[in-house]
Amino acid sequence: MRVALAQTDCRLGDVEGNLVDAERIIKDAAADDADLVVFPELSLTGYALGQLADDISLWPDDPRLADLARHGPDVVIGLLEDGRIRRHNSALYLSGGQLVHNHRKLYLPNYLIWEERKHASPGQHMRAFDTKHGRFATLICNDAWQPMLPWLAAQDGAELLIVPANSAAKLTGGSFDPAEYWHDLLTFTARMQQCWVLFVNRVGDEAGVRFWGGSRVLDPWGSVVATAATWDEALTIVDIDPAAVRRRRREIPLLADARLGLLRRELERLINESGDD
Repeated sequence: MRVALAQTDCRLGDVEGNLVDAERIIKDAAADDADLVVFPELSLTGYALGQLADDISLWPDDPRLADLARHGPDVVIGLLEDGRIRRHNSALYLSGGQLVHNHRKLYLPNYLIWEERKHASPGQHMRAFDTKHGRFATLICNDAWQPMLPWLAAQDGAELLIVPANSAAKLTGGSFDPAEYWHDLLTFTARMQQCWVLFVNRVGDEAGVRFWGGSRVLDPWGSVVATAATWDEALTIVDIDPAAVRRRRREIPLLADARLGLLRRELERLINESGDD
């Protein structure tokens, strides 16, 4: 399977222009025989939604989105989704002009410079899904920082985790380095869930924030097999072997003894004690 990481710099609020750019990149990936093209989080709308006066959300069945997946490769694209009353930070998986899966970001950061809960509502479901290339799952940026979600995706059969992100280069004046954290997190996720991980971050400057890129592919052993440059736009083409997941999970069956009943009982206890449902 050949995947393409589309590390892009979108223009805030310019949905039409970002669609044109996305189509051009997809055609370039198709010329390199890519099977899947993955774009960053909110790649059609931009991140600083609070600076926009107009509602730029899109319906998931917008024909312009379906058209992106008519050039050969499957496509994962990020947008602000129009959910009628609510808006969602969503990543759509499109194939052959059809919507295969819609993942709505589950964990919306609302600290430091991030104010996502002002502009979007959290999703309510995490599901792995079948494609013609295998069984995948999508986790948008901060979703991947919640340790239970990659594990749940793997337990649901996901052999490849797609992680679109908008990760800024610097959040505070302290020693926190997002790139270093992402490296450790992605390595741990790939190694412990024994799956391929595609991390696609954006680049560029927006509303005083600089995005660092560094998109990458990790194999089921936790090794980085390809990395895009920092700061600059890039289309990184990588060949992966989905069957490596099954080989790795057979070598060391870390996921086989899940004890889901035990987890259900303990989660129910914690919910009852905390009142958090």
